[in-house]
Amino acid sequence: MKIGELAVATATQIETIRFYEREGLIPTPGRSTGNYRLYDDSHVQRLIFIRRCRGLDMALDEIRTLLRFTDRPGADCGEVNQVLDDHIGHVAARIKELRALETELRNLRSRCQSTSPGQACAILQELNHPQAGQLAPLPASEVHTHVGAVHRRKAGTHA
Repeated sequence: MKIGELAVATATQIETIRFYEREGLIPTPGRSTGNYRLYDDSHVQRLIFIRRCRGLDMALDEIRTLLRFTDRPGADCGEVNQVLDDHIGHVAARIKELRALETELRNLRSRCQSTSPGQACAILQELNHPQAGQLAPLPASEVHTHVGAVHRRKAGTHA
C-alpha cells in the first residue's frame, strides 16, 4: 500500500508517518518502480503499536526500547517492565505538577471576583509581578521536553 493508504488504515497523518520513518521507528519501506513508498501489514502493525504507545504519552526513546523487544520476541522482558515502571513514575510526577498548577491557577483566579477595567484587574496585576526567583533561568538538568516536564534522561543511558 502507498503512504496515503497506510495513513487511512492507521488514522495517522502522512507527515507523522514520515517523521517516524526518519526517527527509525518504522522500517524504510520498499519503493515501487514509480518511486512510491510501498508499505505492508508489518508497517500497519508497527504503526498501530507506536500510536498506542504515544497515546500513553510515551517518549520516542521509550518506544524505541519497547520496539527492540518487539523485534526480539525471545528476549527477557525485564527492561520492558522497567520502561513501564519508569513511565508510571513520570505520569505520577506530572499529575503532581498539574495539581500544583491547578492550585496556583485557582489562587490567581480568586484574586478577582468581578469585572473591572484592565488596569485595575488583580489577575493581570499579579501576572505582571513575578514571584521571587520565578524568572531565573533553569539549569539544563531542569529543562524538560516530554510529559509536561517530567521525563529526564538518566545519566549514562541512551535508551
